[in-house]
Amino acid sequence: MNKRFAVLSLLLTTSVTCFAAMADDATELRAKLSNIDSLHATFSQQVTDINNKPIQTGSGVFALAYPNQFYWHLTQPDESLIVADGANLWIYNPFAEEVTVMDVAQAVDASPMGLLVHRDEATWAKYSVTKRVINATSSCFDIQPKKLNSNVIAVSVCFDAKQLVKFNLTDEQGNLSQFSLTEQRSVKADETNIFNFAVPDNVDIDDQRLKQAH
Repeated sequence: MNKRFAVLSLLLTTSVTCFAAMADDATELRAKLSNIDSLHATFSQQVTDINNKPIQTGSGVFALAYPNQFYWHLTQPDESLIVADGANLWIYNPFAEEVTVMDVAQAVDASPMGLLVHRDEATWAKYSVTKRVINATSSCFDIQPKKLNSNVIAVSVCFDAKQLVKFNLTDEQGNLSQFSLTEQRSVKADETNIFNFAVPDNVDIDDQRLKQAH
């Protein structure tokens, strides 16, 4: 009995220690993100499949601003645009002439990337965070939803000191999208209109907000 009790105690202690470490990692990540009120950068993108075979490369512009504002504009090889204006998330495909719009809260459920512009306890409680130390100045934070309800199953966010330099997304098929950021700076006062999306003429609109409401 004593031996069994000792093993059980060890398991419980290990579980509590791991949980505390994960909680501390989440706190550290939130602290790093809280220092970024806004960010504007260019990005290069590389997508590989589950066998590490290249699928696509691309480039574009990435920006975010607290609270709940996000801008992702893929310019190469094919244009696409994602804009969060604080209340709504717009996904625009110029080639297909389609726009999907959903609530920002839905966007967080669709991808842990939404955590970059969310700071509320309820949202963060849905995810686990684990830190990986790369070197003396660089570290990555692996984010996973506690309950899987989207095609994005994992996100990693990487910093060099306080600067956000890279993030990766893994989908349920095992495809890995890697985004490297350069030319990081704050969003200028005359650039804030990038977080406002105007629906182009003659495009189809898929309004997920209405579907959610009904």
